[in-house]
Amino acid sequence: MRITESVKKLEAYVPGEQPKSKDVVKLNTNENPYPPSPKCADVLKSFDLDRLRRYPDPNFMELRAAIAKANGCTVDNVFVGNGSDEVLAIAAKAFVENDESIGSLDPSYSLYKTLAAIRDVPWAGSPCNEKVKVNGAKLKNVSLFLWTNPNAPTGEWAEPATIAEFAKKFPGVVIVDEAYADFAEGDCLSLALAPKNRNVMVMRTFSKSYSLAGLRVGYCIGPADLIEAMFKVKDSYNVDAVAQAVALAAFKDKAYHRKTVAKVVKTRKAFFKALVKSGWDVLPSASNFVFAKPPAPQTAAGLFAALKARNIFVRYFPGPLTGDRLRITIGTDEQMAILLGALDELVR
Repeated sequence: MRITESVKKLEAYVPGEQPKSKDVVKLNTNENPYPPSPKCADVLKSFDLDRLRRYPDPNFMELRAAIAKANGCTVDNVFVGNGSDEVLAIAAKAFVENDESIGSLDPSYSLYKTLAAIRDVPWAGSPCNEKVKVNGAKLKNVSLFLWTNPNAPTGEWAEPATIAEFAKKFPGVVIVDEAYADFAEGDCLSLALAPKNRNVMVMRTFSKSYSLAGLRVGYCIGPADLIEAMFKVKDSYNVDAVAQAVALAAFKDKAYHRKTVAKVVKTRKAFFKALVKSGWDVLPSASNFVFAKPPAPQTAAGLFAALKARNIFVRYFPGPLTGDRLRITIGTDEQMAILLGALDELVR
């Protein structure tokens, strides 16, 4: 048995901890604290089991048609994947030659660096300033740039015009990863459908605002030729029949979706104010989490451990760019109150 050298050296992506006990306050993986649309339960109750002996629709036509209709485009502009992570992995295969590189903001979603390593190509992290502008000098030979907006783990949001200006000068493909865009005040979907933006795609997920992280469905919208290339690369039946049906039901329930998002945003704003009042340095957030630095002499690493000992899970990313802050998912008002109570005791 031979393991490739690139895999031997690979630093695998480390997902957030999933404690088995339900007696925890889980604020570490940006999951939605509210259940998915009741329409999802209706689909599961009435799902024809005979469908499970047959392969699912390899082109996910019903789901793509609904997404296309909602965004004023055609199904030729829509691709669906087994979670947005698969969409990213397919893009890394479709748009990056073996002698090219993958780029992203730094810090950003740590999976991007892992995807480059899996493809055995370099990763170029481009630092961003307060206006979230890319430093183009670091993008030599990069053919795929992944721009998370709002960014993770910082939560900051970039104006579509900023990304459009970058894409206009960038020779490769730009994927705007909008996993958290439903919690922001704007999005970049119009960039992916503008005829002049032949290199821009926008990616979404059902994991966050639709409360379907356990289902694994994501999609992207973009120029038809780029979408066609992704279809060439994908597995034959990459999204199962149950996932397609449940995601479609959630997507169609617009009223429930808006209601859930509004609750998360309201809680986020209140929690942001509470942390600032307690002396924390909190970055502006347009997502369903905050990225916050505790007041001295407390440290993010110390508080992470102390909270975990109390069965309160948040996320800590060691390193020079992120190690002084905690990423805290927005939960229910009750969960955030429990967290604030613990922090009041720990941060004195």
